Amino acid sequence: MTDLRTARNWMESLRAVELGHLPSPVDDLPRLRDAIGMKARLLAKRDDAISLGFGGNKVRKLTLVAAEAIADGVDTLITCGGVQSNHCRATAAAAAKLGLACHIVANGSKPDQPTGNALLVSMYGAHVTYVSSRAERAPMMERVAVGLSAVGRRPLIIPLGASTALGAMAIALGVKELVEQGVEPDVILHASSSGGTQAGLIAGCALYSPHTRIVGISADDSAADIRAVVLRLVGEIEAELRLATGALGGEDRCEVDDTMVGKGYGIPSDASREAQHLAASTEALITDHWYTAKAMAGLIARARKGQFDRSSVLFWHTGGQPSAITN
Repeated sequence: MTDLRTARNWMESLRAVELGHLPSPVDDLPRLRDAIGMKARLLAKRDDAISLGFGGNKVRKLTLVAAEAIADGVDTLITCGGVQSNHCRATAAAAAKLGLACHIVANGSKPDQPTGNALLVSMYGAHVTYVSSRAERAPMMERVAVGLSAVGRRPLIIPLGASTALGAMAIALGVKELVEQGVEPDVILHASSSGGTQAGLIAGCALYSPHTRIVGISADDSAADIRAVVLRLVGEIEAELRLATGALGGEDRCEVDDTMVGKGYGIPSDASREAQHLAASTEALITDHWYTAKAMAGLIARARKGQFDRSSVLFWHTGGQPSAITN
């Protein structure tokens, strides 16, 4: 087993490809803070401002995932998500930038007139296969991979959200980046869904900013379901870094709030609409109803209860602007 210092050094030595410009900026949000009655400092880590393909946290994950794929001779990326998936858009953008083919399996109906992320996926040159349910995505990705392999291609299946140990470690390195920018907040709050970002933030804070608390706001699934995925990924990170089980403190650090899900994935709520309006009208900060508006709504609800009166808070903006204008 290794110690935390050795684990940091090993993670920092991972191969990466350049996708957009890092570090992403950190912005103060004083007008939003005042509008919601916060007394402490409010900041945003602007992964939405990463330059490649409209950015987002998934681009950060792909810096490591795509680097390993290229080293292994992969020539085609396969992944899945909803029709307006930020991850599918980011994967298609990364593939275009790196000269790789891309196949997307999207659950939902093919739009008559693509907008937002669906339009961008097409513009980036990805092939899209539509299935009717989430459950059909993984089997279809396997079928696509088999078909491509049969004609001599070398495909890689990237799971939903690039939520693997490697993808999560890219987020952990984002915490290192944040600390190097001079920011170690008391609380990081973010949208949580496929689990990789939250697992990466937990690992990153354990390694670089141990006093920071992580709060994931669910966009779709129950807190129990997300927590199970996050803890599995934290365990996989520990195994990759050759750390003892529990060394990153996942059990104690994994906090998930599912009170903002409302009627489900991508369906706006009164709280998310208000959060979207407040962020835009006070800071010109654009959020989407799939993820980030609900996360911002969770932040606002906690601030109004006085939970952050003595805590500096950072909103990790995971992106989603293209889908923000589709509803």
